[in-house]
Amino acid sequence: MAVTMAEITKLRKISGAGMMDCKNALTEANGDIDKAMEIIRKKGQAVAAKRSDREASEGCVLAKKDGEFAAIIALKCETDFVAKNADFIALTQAILDAAVANRCKTLEEVKALPMGNGTVQDAVTDRSGITGEKMELDGYNVVEGAYT
Repeated sequence: MAVTMAEITKLRKISGAGMMDCKNALTEANGDIDKAMEIIRKKGQAVAAKRSDREASEGCVLAKKDGEFAAIIALKCETDFVAKNADFIALTQAILDAAVANRCKTLEEVKALPMGNGTVQDAVTDRSGITGEKMELDGYNVVEGAYT
């Protein structure tokens, strides 16, 4: 089945994956966007698994306060190029926003939060597959209480 540039562009906007990855996924899925997304997601998980032994020494650390609850989170990656990427920073912010909104106390609670079509951990794995770098949530701490 021939895949159109419009379909490739649409999938690329949804997934953030490269043009060829989108074209190949759409071809394999016979033009079905949902199936193509699943193919890209599985490919991303395989890429993330291959990179699990790499050092993730760069990243983004963000903090947020909401009333008497404050949290700080670190999402790590391999290079400063990815760490400075707007999508990476936006993912970190979205994770922090969800964690604060749900008053998560531990990193494991954060990783299990629903995000998109899966969990926070799934979103990190998906982004890792898109960038081709190891990514990991490395730190999360909270402070609760009245500020005086």
